[in-house]
Amino acid sequence: MLPLAKYDMSRARGFLCQYDAGAVSLPTAFDEVVQIAESLPDLLVSGRVRHFLDAMPVVSADEALADADDRQWRAAMVRYSFLIQAYVWGEPEAPKSVPASIAVPIWQISEKIGQPPLLPYSSYVLDNWKLLDPEGEIALDNVAMIQNFLAGMDEAWFVLVHVAIEAAAGEVLDGFAGLMQAAEDRDGTALGKRFADMMPVWDRINAIFDRMPERCDPYMYFNRVRPYIHGWKDNPALPDGLLYEGVEAVSGKPQAFRGQTGSQSSIVPSMDALLGIGHKDDPMRRYLDELHIYRPPAHRRFIDDVRKESKVRDAVRELEDASLIEAYNGVVEQVARFRTKHLEYAASYINKQASAATGNDTEVGTGGTPFMKYLKKHRDECREQFL
Repeated sequence: MLPLAKYDMSRARGFLCQYDAGAVSLPTAFDEVVQIAESLPDLLVSGRVRHFLDAMPVVSADEALADADDRQWRAAMVRYSFLIQAYVWGEPEAPKSVPASIAVPIWQISEKIGQPPLLPYSSYVLDNWKLLDPEGEIALDNVAMIQNFLAGMDEAWFVLVHVAIEAAAGEVLDGFAGLMQAAEDRDGTALGKRFADMMPVWDRINAIFDRMPERCDPYMYFNRVRPYIHGWKDNPALPDGLLYEGVEAVSGKPQAFRGQTGSQSSIVPSMDALLGIGHKDDPMRRYLDELHIYRPPAHRRFIDDVRKESKVRDAVRELEDASLIEAYNGVVEQVARFRTKHLEYAASYINKQASAATGNDTEVGTGGTPFMKYLKKHRDECREQFL
C-alpha cells in the first residue's frame, strides 16, 4: 500500500479534505456566485429561488480557475453543487432543466475533479466544514458548515456528525497498511494486535453516530434537510433526468445522476475491502458499485488498492487461531453495528415520516433506491461472513 497522503488522506483527517476549507477563496469572477450561494437560506424561504438563480452570470470555470489549485476547484464544486440542488428542489415542482449559469460551470468542474455534476457526499461533507478554533481538534464541539441550504441546527448537526465520524476513522485507516502487511507475513501476533487497536476506535466512531438524535430531529431532517439532497436518477419527480443547458457535451439530452447519500462515504467500503467482506451480485450490489464513481478519484484508488491487495481474511482463516478469529469477527461486528445504526436512522428519519413533497419519497433513498432493503441486506451480509 502507498502512504495515506498519496490517496489524499491522513491519520488525523481520514477522507476529509486535508486543508483548511474555510480559508479557501475563489477568484473574483465568482464573487456574485458565492454571494448568492451564501444567501440560499434566505432565497429558499422566499419560495422563488429560481428567480434569483436564473439571474446569475455564466462563469467559465475552465477560464476562471485555469491557474487554480485543487482546493479552489473543490471549493467551487461545493458552491455550485448546492446551487444546482437548490434550483431543482427549491420549489414545489421540479424543473426539466437547469440554466447555463449553473449547468456550464458545474459540468466543467465535475470533469476537472472527476465526479458527477451534482451534489456528492464529498461536497456535502468532506469539503464543507471548518474549525471554530483552528488549534483545536476535529470534534462536534469545534466544527461548522461552510455552505448550507436552509441552515439551522438540524441541518448542521446532520452534516457535522458525518464530519466527526470521518475524522475519527482516520486512525483506523492509518492501520490498514500494517494490518495488510501482517496478513501478508501470516503474523498472527501482529494481526491480533492490529485488530485490538481498531476496536476502541470503532467504539468512538459508533459513539459519535449514536449522537445523531441529540440535535437533528427526524421531522426536521425529513422536511427541512433531506429534500435538497436528492438526485435525478430513478426519481419519479424527474423520470427523464435533467437537461444541463449550454453544455455541448450532452447534445441536448437530459442527464440522470444519483443523489447524495451517506453510502458514498468511503469508510465502510474500505472496511469491506480490507476484511474481504463481499456482497451478492444482485441489483443492490450493482447500485453499491455504481456509487463508486461518485467518490473522489483518490479515495476510489484507495478502496481499489485495498480490495486488490488485502489478504486479511485469508490469513485469519489459514492461521486457524481461535483468538485471532474472535478478534477478526469483533471488527466485522463493529462494521455491522455501524450499518445497523444507519438502518435504524433510515427507519426513524425517513421511512416513518409522512411525505407530501415532490421527490421526497419515504420508500426511496436520496440515491434513488429502496434504501431499507438495501441497508438491511448489506448489514445481514456483513454478519453472515463471520469466520
